[in-house]
Amino acid sequence: MKKVIGIIPARYESSRFPGKPLVDIKGKSMIQRVVEQCEKSKRLTKVVVATDDKRIYDHVLDFGGMAVMTADTHQSGTERCGEVIEKLESKGEFFDVVVNIQGDEPFISPNHIDKVCDILLNDDQAEIGTLAKRITSGDELFNENVVKVVLTENEGNEEPRDALYFSRHPIPFVRGQEKELWLEQAEYYKHIGIYGFNIDEFYEIQEIEHSMLEQAESLENLRWLSHHFTIQVSEIEEDIIGIDTPEDLERILNSDNF
Repeated sequence: MKKVIGIIPARYESSRFPGKPLVDIKGKSMIQRVVEQCEKSKRLTKVVVATDDKRIYDHVLDFGGMAVMTADTHQSGTERCGEVIEKLESKGEFFDVVVNIQGDEPFISPNHIDKVCDILLNDDQAEIGTLAKRITSGDELFNENVVKVVLTENEGNEEPRDALYFSRHPIPFVRGQEKELWLEQAEYYKHIGIYGFNIDEFYEIQEIEHSMLEQAESLENLRWLSHHFTIQVSEIEEDIIGIDTPEDLERILNSDNF
């Protein structure tokens, strides 16, 4: 049976919300809630928090989670995951699939994690897997902080589909139509930022150079596409709620759903 590791990168420093992983959400820290959701996954063999901050490291150990200290020089969560894999392998722990899970999504569904894992577990040729959700509102479509993804044709309702491009801009552009009508004329998808990697491709992406498209859009996944990696995408119906700012947290705490 293939071994799957879920790694949760967690930084203390954040320009919009310093100390975010340790913020209290009705009796539990954000990072504890993420870990507990991951531990409900049926596919993950091991769950590890990757952090460069001793406060987060100690807190994770205190509530019974697993954590690995990493360097504070990493430019992305993927690089931080790479250091974790290197350290675990040096101790004789090896994995077939690596899943990079966002540390600021305390309500992530275990089913969504499993759906990403299944892309890699059900297809030995799969390289990278991720998720997307259909966009139904203009606010999301024209929000540059919502990353959009264009997919290959959905032939026979089969999935996953391949990602053609990711962008902060609404894609596709609907020529000759007012923007208010774009949602009626084309399908738009919001990218959900969780990634699964076949271990061989995970090693390879640690070595590839930054790309022009990646730098232009500030999207790491464009580096992988630029270097000919295939990113397969499964669609989900429910959104994943992330917390980027104190205001986001306040809205969640005051919502009727929590």
